Amino acid sequence: MLETSPWYVRTRLKTRQLLLVAALAEEGNIHRAAAALNMTQPAASKLLRELEEMLGALLFERMPRGMRPTLYGDALIRHARAVLGSLDQAQEELTALKAGRLGHVAVGAITSPGVRVLPAAVAAVKRTHANMRISVEIDASNVLLEHLAQDKLDVVLGRLSAEHDKLALRYEALTGEPVCAVVRPGHPLLAACANAADATDAADAANKPLALADVARATWVVPPVASVLRHRFELMFQRASLAPPSNVVETPALLFITRVLEQSDMIAVLTGDVARYYAAHGMVAILPLPMDCQMDDFGIITRSDKLLSPAAEVMIEALRAVSVEVYGATPPEAQT
Repeated sequence: MLETSPWYVRTRLKTRQLLLVAALAEEGNIHRAAAALNMTQPAASKLLRELEEMLGALLFERMPRGMRPTLYGDALIRHARAVLGSLDQAQEELTALKAGRLGHVAVGAITSPGVRVLPAAVAAVKRTHANMRISVEIDASNVLLEHLAQDKLDVVLGRLSAEHDKLALRYEALTGEPVCAVVRPGHPLLAACANAADATDAADAANKPLALADVARATWVVPPVASVLRHRFELMFQRASLAPPSNVVETPALLFITRVLEQSDMIAVLTGDVARYYAAHGMVAILPLPMDCQMDDFGIITRSDKLLSPAAEVMIEALRAVSVEVYGATPPEAQT
């Protein structure tokens, strides 16, 4: 029976046992796990047996072709990875400090803050901490949060959904995310809007943007079916008593979107920051089309069960400062 006092585990648990648990989770086989740790299979088996006896729980089922973690094993694997990650982080920080550096931070971001906030924050950090190593990843929130849980990222600029409520995450909201419809420069719809403006005075033209009915039959470049933005895009048409566009191309790839717009009269759905970025570089034009399908807030996400490194703290402060400049308001207090 496992003692209730945490000191029992702290004084008897060996780092090599944690390494073995993590290796077994990766390899699924005691022979390969032992080889990965440069130990013999009998030594690995003894180490695992001692750990299970100490905890009073079977951690892995012995299968004909390998080993599978039990419910207890899954729990310990998660904590073993966290402990080992913390030790790796400590070693990296000490090494960096000895070399006069602040260390390393890995930041993930969804596309909008990835083009509007993160570049300025990284540039600001590098101006004051030239030797700090920074890794950047741009992807969807779900992917980034999975990498955060795996200790592959320290900070995420993304959004939470209901499925993440039970995770040990700290969330600091930054802003919402409006959506735009974009086309190639010189698109016929832009000319039609310009002609309408010429035919009326400026005040009337401003009150006469395109309507969803004008573009319902167009070819749209839209996010994949499973995405939140795709759902809200279709709901926007339904609320206007229109059938959602059926002539669509589905892709999340921005490089493809800009190229296909360049070679066609398609209309694409982009978040506001991304649309303005490409429009500023003359790659797209924003249609005067009200898009009532705003995305949820995004913000700074970190793990509440893990101490932030000095490098991560510096990066978060830079992200906050740039966000105030970009979005014009002090971010709300952190929410867990």
